[in-house]
Amino acid sequence: MATFELYRRSTIGMCLTETLDEMVSNGTLSPELAIQVLVQFDKSMTDALESQVKSKVTIKGHLHTYRFCDNVWTFILQDATFKNDEINDTVNRVKIVACDSKLLSQ
Repeated sequence: MATFELYRRSTIGMCLTETLDEMVSNGTLSPELAIQVLVQFDKSMTDALESQVKSKVTIKGHLHTYRFCDNVWTFILQDATFKNDEINDTVNRVKIVACDSKLLSQ
């Protein structure tokens, strides 16, 4: 199963990467095992988001920047409002990266 490495740039992904780097530097973990952990993290995040997330969110904001490169859309919104059944929250700036999940099966 192929996966995207997008989730490594999330907060939890960055913390995992920093911890793995520290463990490799200390000699606690081999670089090969650290890479295997990151690959498993990518697979686990993809599986969890596909199977466990059922809610839908509406996002409205002012489009600041967009680009499409290598089948990946990147949107930067300003004053974005996130709405679902439970919340209605506005953030100053948000970056949305979207990939076609059909590319994973190729």
